[in-house]
Amino acid sequence: MVQQIQPDTATPIDYPDSDGQPMADNTKQFRWIVVIKENLELLFIDDAQVFVAGDLLWYPVEGNNAIRQAPDVMVAVGRPKGDRGSYRQWEEGGIAPQVVFEILSPGNRFGEMLRKLGFYDRHGVEEYYIYDPDKLELTGLQRETDGLEIIENMDGWVSPRLQIRFQTPPEGLEIYRPDGQRFLTYSELGQQLEEERQRAEQAHQRAERLAAQLRAAGLEPDI
Repeated sequence: MVQQIQPDTATPIDYPDSDGQPMADNTKQFRWIVVIKENLELLFIDDAQVFVAGDLLWYPVEGNNAIRQAPDVMVAVGRPKGDRGSYRQWEEGGIAPQVVFEILSPGNRFGEMLRKLGFYDRHGVEEYYIYDPDKLELTGLQRETDGLEIIENMDGWVSPRLQIRFQTPPEGLEIYRPDGQRFLTYSELGQQLEEERQRAEQAHQRAERLAAQLRAAGLEPDI
């Protein structure tokens, strides 16, 4: 009797790099995503083992591409910087992103946010921050013994993992680095750099004038 050889029907599982959804629904939501992501990048620019990403699909379970989520911003401490098409946890030393941020838009629904909370709770997120830029409301959750629990007062709260401070004045959310520097938009960062450039140029011009005065007096400046 000839034994039939069964073909190998196992096929590689595809983990798409996109879920087909836009990064943001409006300019306000997009601006906050960029501000948080880019300022966190700057904060950890000298730490090669902190990976920060925006709108990147996270697959926590190998072999199941239906279990996934794309946080607006996520931080994975202990993982190297670098480009990725998606965050496949089994390829990242089993490390789940410890901190995630979601920026709400008018299109977000309660059921959707509840599913996200369940996902982050099940898969090991330590800190989960939700900001509604329309209502100017910040909600934070921190992992406790029984899972993610609401942080009662976010005004002045300092992230245990990131050491950034949240302030919630009536005019909206403010986030501060450990050195007290407020998170800035691209425009504000550009203005700050331009002001620093102008101050440096003015200092250089003063030094040149002083050098010229010393030379006129018969002295050679040591500059």
